[in-house]
Amino acid sequence: MYRIPVLAMVLAGGEGKRLDVLSEKRAKPAVPFGGKYRIIDFCLSNCVNSGIYSVGVLTQYNPRSLHDHIRTGKAWDLDRMNGGIFLLQPYISDEVTRWYRGTADAIYQNLRFVHDMNPQMVLILSGDHVYKMDYRRLVDFHIQHEADLTVSVIRVPWEEAHRFGILETDEQNRIISFEEKPDQPKSDLASMGIYLFKREVLEEEVKKEALKKETTFDFGKDILPRVIAERKVFAFLFKDYWKDVGTIDAYWEANMELLEGFPPLNLFDPNWPIYTPTDDRPPVKMGREAQVEKSILGSGAIINGKVQNSIIFGGVYLSEEAVVRDSIIMNDCFIGKNAILERVILDKIVRIEDNCRVGFDDLATDHFSPDVLKKGLTVIGKNSHLPANTVVGRNCRIGTDFRPQDFLSNYISSGKSLIKNEKEALT
Repeated sequence: MYRIPVLAMVLAGGEGKRLDVLSEKRAKPAVPFGGKYRIIDFCLSNCVNSGIYSVGVLTQYNPRSLHDHIRTGKAWDLDRMNGGIFLLQPYISDEVTRWYRGTADAIYQNLRFVHDMNPQMVLILSGDHVYKMDYRRLVDFHIQHEADLTVSVIRVPWEEAHRFGILETDEQNRIISFEEKPDQPKSDLASMGIYLFKREVLEEEVKKEALKKETTFDFGKDILPRVIAERKVFAFLFKDYWKDVGTIDAYWEANMELLEGFPPLNLFDPNWPIYTPTDDRPPVKMGREAQVEKSILGSGAIINGKVQNSIIFGGVYLSEEAVVRDSIIMNDCFIGKNAILERVILDKIVRIEDNCRVGFDDLATDHFSPDVLKKGLTVIGKNSHLPANTVVGRNCRIGTDFRPQDFLSNYISSGKSLIKNEKEALT
């Protein structure tokens, strides 16, 4: 596979507030996905599968989990003498430095790194999207059109267009307008947050933005509208699967789509593998009474109960007579005897004791964060421990590190939350 003169810069410092308790202890790109992976694995795998072996990962919010996951980049063949992977955190120096204020500021504060790498083009990626894409096609399009900037776009349903940055193009695919999350979209062409710049254009534009006193220093809000008016900016139409998994509902839906007979995101394609660090776990073990239907099971899982239409990560223990339906159970969770979970997301190392019912009761909107949970899912944060005989409704949120003594009642009705930074009595 030939190398192309491109430096990839992966924006992976976002706080991910819409993922709520799943991003309470980690950056959004580090959220586990698909029974084995982390979200960032997709863009990193796309890079190496596309022949891009120089990758900077810009981290900021809760970076430890992400750093531990990436390490030297060996899983992606990015532990190299020439090129390789670089973890770029905000730092303090004699120059004026600060926390990254926006996506473009993250690049601006690392312009010295970009200059030292000396690429012809710089590919800006978001580390929190799930998709498979050959970036070489984008590069070829960019070169053929002699573009200063190429934006990768995808068609979205009109009813969802207001959630995205929306572009209009002419007959030659040149972008003529851009509007960030418009109330009344003029097009169904949405920016994927993938930008391919000529290096010198990127340097000039972020330096120009840095001189402004009032700016959010964001590519979509600040730089893209100006560059469209002043330079040659084209839209590259991507026609395959792409998903922004930035909300609980979207995250759950993307995982459930993997269980379809012909999933839109094929993880079993030998021609486009998704790489990730692997644990030395034993094979899956199935007990005498185990039943598994339409599910994915991670290595080291021990299944003694019933699993239906669910994603089970590595090291999960499901006890006898326990049932898991339409759920995502992350690494090293324990589910006790006769527990029943339906439309539930358990983060890592969650313990559900015997006879618990999670995901029951009538549907109610989450009282404190109605935009977080809307479709009846219940989420329990990392390292929490649900005491025996507890019933948890739908659209419920339980934060991280809760112990049995933290529960004031064995019944949590739908729409209720148990979050340490939200004052709500569970009585």
